[in-house]
Amino acid sequence: MRQYPGLGLASAKELALLGCRVILMARNEEVLKAVVKELDVSKGQEHGYLVADFTEPEAVKKAIQSFTESNTVHILVNNTGGPAGGPALNASAEDFLKGFNAHLINNHQLTQAVVPGMKAAGFGRIVNIISTSVKVPIAGLGVSNTTRGAVANWAKTLAGELGHFGITVNNVLPGFTNTARAGYVIGNKAKNSGKTETEVMAELVAEIPAGRIGEPGELGAAVAFLCSPAAAYINGINLPVDGGRLGCL
Repeated sequence: MRQYPGLGLASAKELALLGCRVILMARNEEVLKAVVKELDVSKGQEHGYLVADFTEPEAVKKAIQSFTESNTVHILVNNTGGPAGGPALNASAEDFLKGFNAHLINNHQLTQAVVPGMKAAGFGRIVNIISTSVKVPIAGLGVSNTTRGAVANWAKTLAGELGHFGITVNNVLPGFTNTARAGYVIGNKAKNSGKTETEVMAELVAEIPAGRIGEPGELGAAVAFLCSPAAAYINGINLPVDGGRLGCL
């Protein structure tokens, strides 16, 4: 399975193409520098980055608060790598705390820091990249299912609180997409079932009406749309980008 850019980078590229100035946040500064160079610069944007490790919520909080002291953020895309797999019953309390800190707590702190600027501008877009597991839990991803569900309900609550300020809060739910995370899930399924990764992939594709797994750019395009003025009346939704795989509305 060939690995393509992750969902965060794909979303950043789509937003840059629409003319946004993109500020990335992650722990590896060298990777951040390389990614900034990949972004579209034809529109004269000056992209940048903030360094923070999402396993350390205080570091994330400090970085975003420092940035928003002199910058207004109009769009926030929350995207963090998923927790390790495994049954929920086997997970420790620490496993759940790590998951909640990396996702819910960091998302919340970032949102708290950027919302005052959004309110002042009368415009804001908050998009959380989560998982289709918020609709149908995925077997073998106990901590992830739990954490993602919490983020989805947090986002729905915020959508009601912030809508009248011109701020929307939505979730994009990627299905199986050609990323390292999908490779990890497929590898786990193969290991636990005794099948080859090729066999597991074939079984997964057979469940997708589109007849293939998704590409990161397709998810990024959905994120970019929700961030655009055209999506002003779309608020508080879970948008699956899964080729029709989910068996529910």
